[in-house]
Amino acid sequence: MSASQELEKNATAYALEAVRLDKQGSKGMAITMYQKAIESLLKLVQLYPEYSLNKIYIQRAIAYQERIKALQGAVAPVQPQEDKGVEGAKTEEGKSSYEELVVTEKPNVKWDEVVGLESAKKAVKEAIVYPVQRPDLFPLGWPRGILLFGPPGCGKTLLAAAVATEIDATFISIDAASIMSKWLGEAEQNVAKLFNSARKSANNGKPAIVFIDELDSLMGKHSNEVGGEVRVRNQFLKEMDGVVDKGKKLHVYVIGATNKPWDLDWAFIRRFQKRILVPLPDHHTRLMMFKLYTNNLRLAEDVDLHELARLSEGFSGSDIRDVCQAAQLKVIGEFFESGQAINKQAKPRALTMEDFRQILEDRKPSVSLEMLGLYNRWFEAFKAL
Repeated sequence: MSASQELEKNATAYALEAVRLDKQGSKGMAITMYQKAIESLLKLVQLYPEYSLNKIYIQRAIAYQERIKALQGAVAPVQPQEDKGVEGAKTEEGKSSYEELVVTEKPNVKWDEVVGLESAKKAVKEAIVYPVQRPDLFPLGWPRGILLFGPPGCGKTLLAAAVATEIDATFISIDAASIMSKWLGEAEQNVAKLFNSARKSANNGKPAIVFIDELDSLMGKHSNEVGGEVRVRNQFLKEMDGVVDKGKKLHVYVIGATNKPWDLDWAFIRRFQKRILVPLPDHHTRLMMFKLYTNNLRLAEDVDLHELARLSEGFSGSDIRDVCQAAQLKVIGEFFESGQAINKQAKPRALTMEDFRQILEDRKPSVSLEMLGLYNRWFEAFKAL
């Protein structure tokens, strides 16, 4: 076992033991184990300064440090649980490790909430919705792997959630970056577990969608892979092969989302039969977004949403939402500073066009022209609608 693998193994063991002790209310011992987990993670970062997962390891170390502070300050105390012995503790640890990363709560996102993205919605419907509704019309099978790529904040996650709602699917959402940081040595088993869960749902007659966010952090090209990373990637390849097998009629779909498609390994790219660009919103879509996000705001008569859509060219959907939120916060801030908030009957003034103009002058789009060029070039090389 290499030094990196040993450190990963130690960090996993210390973290799991810390969680167990934390749940039992053994604060002092839990703090000790959290500290040991932090030491192992930081030592791994120091030994391998170029390792691609160092940022994640540091994030986990910070999270453990925050928990230590909470325990030392008796914040959010954990109620002691019944001691279930060694076997019982293992079961609880495994459950915690797996469930921390997997979100199985069914989303409630309608197609109407996905503003614009007509070509992306059409491609996703053809790949997932129609085969679920009429599988008899697809003698050659249907795509099981769908890759959504494009600038951040443009609706990739929203699109996946809307599909899950449309077909009433079991929605299993995971953050690929966290798989390696939290699961560490147990990552392969947990990857197999989540795919088995999806297949079980499909076998019981309920479609399943495995949504993998930040796909590039798990399936990207790495020049110096360390520890269990290779094994996890191979496990994902194996599970993906099982899902995209055309000889089976199971309604299990894997939707991957990434802001960096050019970092993906070709072995993974070819397993996504549909590769769909989720672009920045056009003028009409930006107008619809401004209407959506200002629907519950009090606007002055001079607010011209068409002009706001023009001024926000190059902005992503999340950028536009942030602009509306910032304008509202500006008005509320003035309201509180004026002292009027003391009067419960008083209301903040309406948002004016000048409020929005000031916010737009102080903000730049989160996506650069250079980045847009990269997306378009990758789309032309690998598109599969």
